[in-house]
Order: sequence, then C-alpha cells, then structure tokens
Amino acid sequence: MPDISSHLFVFMLAAFLGLEVIHRVSPLLHTPLMSLTNAISAISVIAAIQLAGAKETTLSTILGTCAVAAASTNVIGGFMITDRMLKMFKKREAKR
Repeated sequence: MPDISSHLFVFMLAAFLGLEVIHRVSPLLHTPLMSLTNAISAISVIAAIQLAGAKETTLSTILGTCAVAAASTNVIGGFMITDRMLKMFKKREAKR
C-alpha cells in the first residue's frame, strides 16, 4: 500500500502536467478539450467518492471529500462553459 508521500507526489505531478497542457492549448480547441476533460473529471469524481468512502483514515476521508468537491466543480463548470460556447454557434432568429 503506497504511503501519503507517494499520493502527494502523484497529485502534484498531475496538477503540474495538467496546468502545462491546458496553457498550451489553442483557444480554437478549448471547447472540444473541455468536453473531453469533463469525461475525465467524471472518472476522477468516481475515484474520489471511492477514496472518501473507504474510511481508512480521517485524512484520506477529508482529502477524498475535497477531491469530490473539486472534481464536481470542474465537471459542472465545464458543462456550463461548453453549453455557453455551443449556444454561440446556434442561428439567431431575425428581429422583426
């Protein structure tokens, strides 16, 4: 079973790589990328729920709960942004 330092290392590495990848994406590709990251974040929500529900230690439960909140916020915000961007491409009715 990995210790807390291994988990923190993986978390920090994932956060750093995620930021680097997102900052290098062209604005034209942002909406398709958001749709894809929503699917990935949904997997993160499931893993975080599993971690929070395991109740191995108090720290793992707290970190799991924080992870559920963060990943859920990411999914909800991503869907809101994607929906807003897709509405921009719909034809508007002519004013009379």
